[in-house]
Amino acid sequence: MKEQNTASLEKALRVRKKLKHKKPNFVRQESWRYDRLKESWRRPRGIDNKMRRKIKGWPSTVNVGYRGPKAVRGLHPSGYEEVLVHNAEELKEINPKTQAVRIAHTVSKKTRAKILVEARKKKIAIINLGEVEKEAEEKEETKAETGQISERKKKTVKKEKPKSKRKREKREGRKKTQ
Repeated sequence: MKEQNTASLEKALRVRKKLKHKKPNFVRQESWRYDRLKESWRRPRGIDNKMRRKIKGWPSTVNVGYRGPKAVRGLHPSGYEEVLVHNAEELKEINPKTQAVRIAHTVSKKTRAKILVEARKKKIAIINLGEVEKEAEEKEETKAETGQISERKKKTVKKEKPKSKRKREKREGRKKTQ
């Protein structure tokens, strides 16, 4: 039964992804004409409004038909339900089979590390893990600069070149190909 449920969930996720490509980018009417109007969606309400009347040549409006499958509404593309976490104690209430963790952006690096350790112990998925790992790499780089890291690890830590050098190398690369 569970295998069938996960299969249907995966199928619904694929359907939602396919539908999302067909869905237009809903914009506020006349937002392309006036700088004072932002693109954020507002329902057209006027009597003679062309968008409300769905006249050909005007942008499409929000309709129920653009909705995704009910089974996957509100889920992360990975198929997990997203839960915002601020400390390691909040991980106790999480079901690792159906829920994944997003670490709040206000959480300190120290607390982030604790959350990461606890989540790995309980085999809980972390959605913004890339950001957490990037911070860990930065921490290793600072240790390498201060001399707290071994020579072997120093070789694995890559330093990013300054922007001016990267631009210069890019320009030189273009010249060589021409």
